[in-house]
Amino acid sequence: MKVVLQNLTKKFPGRGKKNAGEVTAVSDLTFEIPDGELVGLLGPSGCGKSTALNLISGLLKPTAGRIFFGEDDITDLPPENRGVGLVFQNYALYPHLTVKQNILFPLQNLKGKDKLSRAVMLSKTNEAARLVQIDELMDRKPGELSGGQQQRVAIARALVKMPGVLLLDEPLSNLDARLRLQTREEIRRIQRETGITTVFVTHDQEEAMSISDRIVVMKEGVVQQIGKPQAVYDDPANLFVARFLGTPPINVFAGQCRGGRLYLGEDAVLGVSGIADQEVYVGVRPEGFVLCETGSLSCEFGSVEVMGRDISVVSRHGASLNPTVRSIISAENRVDAKDGTVRFSLKPQKVFLFRKETEERLYGEITE
Repeated sequence: MKVVLQNLTKKFPGRGKKNAGEVTAVSDLTFEIPDGELVGLLGPSGCGKSTALNLISGLLKPTAGRIFFGEDDITDLPPENRGVGLVFQNYALYPHLTVKQNILFPLQNLKGKDKLSRAVMLSKTNEAARLVQIDELMDRKPGELSGGQQQRVAIARALVKMPGVLLLDEPLSNLDARLRLQTREEIRRIQRETGITTVFVTHDQEEAMSISDRIVVMKEGVVQQIGKPQAVYDDPANLFVARFLGTPPINVFAGQCRGGRLYLGEDAVLGVSGIADQEVYVGVRPEGFVLCETGSLSCEFGSVEVMGRDISVVSRHGASLNPTVRSIISAENRVDAKDGTVRFSLKPQKVFLFRKETEERLYGEITE
């Protein structure tokens, strides 16, 4: 099921004297989710991603704009008639019902021509349970399950009616790190097996990038960039996107383009062409550093953090806007900082320039 959002806007009335004006949670949201894709809505808390999900589900009514499922305008359709499956952050399972009864519940509420026989309902319930691999837990109640198992029950309940669109609102935030990794892999497997168009809301960029066909990065209700995860990471549209994606986060410096060279403080680190002389923000991905005794960037050495196959060199630089500069290099390198400094050369493809005034991306040729 293709999902199309056209100029979708949601405003909430202000509350109290101090906040009397309207609050715009989502502003002019326009994009298309192709049939069968998993799209991640990504951004910090308060960026409007959950509001967008609730508009798609019908739990909220838009102030302006339209929503289409396929060719059908469903903007004014109630939630129960939209054919969506919704998984909440807190699972919202019925504690007094067994796993089987929780999954069965949506089918029992079908009325009229959609009503199913008992045999068909049980067959669909068992099929959904097998899909999320909880068919051995059918007689347990939610209180007897782990967090990951409860999450699978919630997904099975959303899938049992085979919805046209599956909506997941921060579905992994209540799980520990190891279980989060396992469950997100399961979500991706289930989505691929069913082919259901899926919208996945998260503030965790690693989650979104690992399982999404494409991501929608949002800030203050406005879409900042849409694209395949790796493409957005490699080609951020602005400083916000560059900073939001990546672990460890991107290193940001105050720099200058001058006479065809890029300067970080007094260090002329790279060549630039096609960009006028000006002050800029410079983003350098942690993996964009090459340890080199004759490197053009000189930093004050801090420490080395062992990460296994890689090491993280922590240093400082006068032009850095971050408290420290983090450089990820191979563990095969030997860091020699006897004089208190460490030198790097930079990989041009891992360096991004942004306008100082607007923080929008500046495009030009960057060379060693």
